[in-house]
Amino acid sequence: MSLSLIIKREFNSKVRNKSFIVMTFLSPLLIVAMGALVAYLAGVNKDVVNKIAIYDTADLLKDDFKDNANTKYVDLSAMPLEEAKKIASEDYAGLIYIPVTDSITQLADSKIEYLSNDTPNLEFVSTIEKVANEKITKYKLKQLGFDYDKIEEAKTRSKIYLSKFSGEETHKEGSIIKIIIGGLFGYLIMMFVIIYGNMVMRSVIEEKTNRIIEIIISSVKPFQLMMGKIIGTSMAGILQFIIWTILGLGLFTILSSVFNVEMGATAQTEEVAQSMEGIQLYISELWKLPLMTMFISFIIYFIGGYFLYSSLYAAIGAAVDSETDSQQFLLPIIMPLMLGVYVGFFTVISDPNGTVATVFSMIPLTSPIVMMMRIPFGVPLWEVIVSMVILFATFFGVVWFAAKIYRIGILMYGKKPTYKELFKWLKY
Repeated sequence: MSLSLIIKREFNSKVRNKSFIVMTFLSPLLIVAMGALVAYLAGVNKDVVNKIAIYDTADLLKDDFKDNANTKYVDLSAMPLEEAKKIASEDYAGLIYIPVTDSITQLADSKIEYLSNDTPNLEFVSTIEKVANEKITKYKLKQLGFDYDKIEEAKTRSKIYLSKFSGEETHKEGSIIKIIIGGLFGYLIMMFVIIYGNMVMRSVIEEKTNRIIEIIISSVKPFQLMMGKIIGTSMAGILQFIIWTILGLGLFTILSSVFNVEMGATAQTEEVAQSMEGIQLYISELWKLPLMTMFISFIIYFIGGYFLYSSLYAAIGAAVDSETDSQQFLLPIIMPLMLGVYVGFFTVISDPNGTVATVFSMIPLTSPIVMMMRIPFGVPLWEVIVSMVILFATFFGVVWFAAKIYRIGILMYGKKPTYKELFKWLKY
């Protein structure tokens, strides 16, 4: 049995699986549906108006709380405090209690309370603090002889326009798109490595448990069998990703067209028009990214990262008799993947070309994730090439000792191996 036959067998067994076919075509639709559901749920409470009671007998702040689309303030200061609390607890979302003080400046040291039956919204609590702070600040400035209104008029809100030395105009929305796309690619690689790596491990354990492996191993070398499983499963994964990409771009194009049609077909309010303009800006910034470079890099890093980790998954599958026994060996594999995600989100976002991000984009166990998060921000070609070379060189090294574990463990039954025994197998 040749390597090509093993690859073909593994590939066919994956792509002809009903769950593989269903999830390949259903996943993009589920993602779009989930996004639509989140957008719908986010807008459900937009029309809900919360009634907030205010108790301020000294008239210090109650006039500073202004009604808006989601909040309406009602003054209950005329009635006794206990009665106001009782009414507010039954008919209002909460009660703002402003104690009596000798002057407004003492409000900072007094105990302004917000009473409610439920945990308050942190944004609303910040609104209360902002109102109090502005009132106190305005009063103190007036006491010092400053005109607060003139100070407010003097405040300037400037907008910074971004551009490259080449003259190309960019926008800050482009950075947001780069963060989202880079994070998405890095997270996808982590998930694909874990999902397809586990598929390789389960396949090895299943054949080993059913004793099919004893028949297969008589006509093929253990190394060929291991590589056939890894390559066959990776080809199925790449096919699935390509289908997802085509469907995703198709859905994205349809949604873009829908937004354009809506903007031209109906008279929009100024707010909606600005929202649509913002969406178009994000879309235009997305098309400015090196999409083809990112796609090719994703395929290469997916193959390299998948081969690297799947060889370890295959070795673990050969060393154990059940998935339960494999748990003790999976943590050292998953930890570098998680580290790559954390490094990506906490360092690449803030400084994509910094030392930490650059170093971890060269370390083969984390480079598939971290480098994919860096590429949208612009990475020198030589860094990408060096990172890929190190990744594949490490893969060949890992395959060498993983094959030794696979060769010994594939015919071992009934005993749970330890790390010490695995190291002994490397010497055989």
